[in-house]
Amino acid sequence: MQARGDRLAALVAERELDRLLVTDLVNVRYLTGFGGTNGACVCGEGVRVFLTDFRYAERAEAEVEGWDVVTVTDDWLGGMAERLTGRSGFEDHQMSVRTLKKLEEKLPDGVTLEGAGGTVEKLRRVKDKAELAAIASAAELADEIWRWSLGRGLAGRTELDVAGAAEARMRELGAEPSFSTIVAAGSHGALPHAEPGEREIGPGELVVFDMGAKLDGYCSDGTRTFATGEPGERARAVYEVVREAQEAALGAVRAGRQAEAVDTVARDPIAAAGYGERFGHGLGHGVGLEVHEEPRVSQRSEDVLEVGEVVTIEPGIYLPGELGVRIEDLVVVTDDGHRNLSGLPKDLQLVD
Repeated sequence: MQARGDRLAALVAERELDRLLVTDLVNVRYLTGFGGTNGACVCGEGVRVFLTDFRYAERAEAEVEGWDVVTVTDDWLGGMAERLTGRSGFEDHQMSVRTLKKLEEKLPDGVTLEGAGGTVEKLRRVKDKAELAAIASAAELADEIWRWSLGRGLAGRTELDVAGAAEARMRELGAEPSFSTIVAAGSHGALPHAEPGEREIGPGELVVFDMGAKLDGYCSDGTRTFATGEPGERARAVYEVVREAQEAALGAVRAGRQAEAVDTVARDPIAAAGYGERFGHGLGHGVGLEVHEEPRVSQRSEDVLEVGEVVTIEPGIYLPGELGVRIEDLVVVTDDGHRNLSGLPKDLQLVD
């Protein structure tokens, strides 16, 4: 955690700030290891201060590494304000206007605040070895739950039952869902963010099954589309377009590549097959402490992929009233390509 604080201090200086106030709890955890629900950090040249209240004082002493732990006993905003100097940054993407106004009222003379949201997120994009291992473990656990779910069958069960059972199994294995599991069969699969319902999964349907695990604070994310028996020629053809687009995009992933260009590699064959308007979301996104973080892999992204980033590659085709297909892998960006953390096969699987 000390190294992360040092890297942050360098960014603070680069932005010509004296100090940075970090209040986003995900960022606080990243910097300090603290997993409680009330904490903040002040970082600058020679300054590494973590603040919490009396409820978490003992926990902070056990979890926080490389930061001076301060317990604020009464005035929470005042405790932050008195540790800021000169031009201090704050996380304007996270702090409300009301809280900012109250904080400004408590600042010492000569201290000004400047929006600096995204500074810690810039550090979080590239994962270290421990983070990569944690994300890989979460992905492996999710793969295990997919196999377990398929072993119990899909046809004849409701979407809600399949999703609920998968999440319950995840908790039995010591993890939490990193987002609400999507199980969407038949025409329901045409909704990219469908919510599982009481609809019974029928025979010969495609089933979009999107799931992620959160283990030791780190997330996974993946999707497979299965078939409950023979789905028919059209469904198979659509599936193959998505599978080939996904494989092409995986082949385009490497450090130094424009994220927008990787998105294009997946989008072109889908458009060539006549389904361009039916792939309406970006190709992927970063994954780490949160299931959606930087970088973004889309047509509007200005990001360039870097070694150690973890991103999803998830093209899809969604035909309203008919079917949906999405295939998603979780990959680590490397110098010469990628390392795939998703272990399930991608040929269309027929499931009872």
